[in-house]
Amino acid sequence: MILNLVLLIVGFALLIKGADIFVDGASSTAQNFKVSKMLIGLTIIAFGTSAPEFAVSMSALASGSTDMVFGNVVGSCILNSLLILGVAAVIRPVKVKDNTVKKELPLCLLFSTALVVLFLDVQLAEGVTNSITRGDGLIILLFFCIFLYYLISLTKQKKELNEYEKPKFKLWKSLLFVLIGLGGIIFGSNLVVDNASDIAKAIGLSERVIALTVIAFGTSLPELVTTIVSAKKGEQDLLIGNIIGSNIFNICVVLGIPVVIFGTISPTSFQMLDLVLLILSSFMLWLFAETKKTITRWQGILMLLVFAVYYILVFVI
Repeated sequence: MILNLVLLIVGFALLIKGADIFVDGASSTAQNFKVSKMLIGLTIIAFGTSAPEFAVSMSALASGSTDMVFGNVVGSCILNSLLILGVAAVIRPVKVKDNTVKKELPLCLLFSTALVVLFLDVQLAEGVTNSITRGDGLIILLFFCIFLYYLISLTKQKKELNEYEKPKFKLWKSLLFVLIGLGGIIFGSNLVVDNASDIAKAIGLSERVIALTVIAFGTSLPELVTTIVSAKKGEQDLLIGNIIGSNIFNICVVLGIPVVIFGTISPTSFQMLDLVLLILSSFMLWLFAETKKTITRWQGILMLLVFAVYYILVFVI
């Protein structure tokens, strides 16, 4: 048990550091090829901070832990929207641009709702069991392609796209960082999944509880660190963009790609509460931003309270 805890912590450390190295390497590689700064922020940074979730999902699904895959995605999205953004708003009110309120946030809410609709086969389609099929995975990836098209079209509208930053590293070093980062992410994810499963069995907790709490929090640490730093520096666009981008990556890539590769998953231990909170967290984020184009400290506190109540119910129900 003690060894499992130590290896779990080591796994999380490798995930976080691996993601950090991966982001630096990927960003520098993109700069070497003169990809726009905006596109780097909206895609590479969001994917880099979601890389731990993706690696954990691939590893978990390969070992047959379907509850951990679904819980990792749902738990991370809820944690990003309520806990991480709530903390950021308490540190400093988060200003949200009009374009983000009208386009990116509704897309995030749409994707969250679509995931729940695709999953609820029993309630909505008279199915035998709730599941995400390979066909559902392809639909999710189609949504993601639409999002990527939107991002690319968005960058073309910005004048600052012609302003490129000097690469942090030379191309060979950038590619080396990408490989080292991916190695740390993959190895760390295996340690996290294997040891979290062992701990869950040892203390009698379900994979749902472990996935929604320990796994979701651990794999969301890159987003948490990035958001806190951004909040302190007043980098509002990076902050809100990281959360929105990470949630969309989680739903579309972290869940969609593994399902397409490995086939249908049928998580059995999830409550309607988890699905309601997934949609509610995205809705609260859009609603608070839409009212005054700012997420205030009091709204941040409310988000943290909702998150705390939800986590209490996760262990009770």
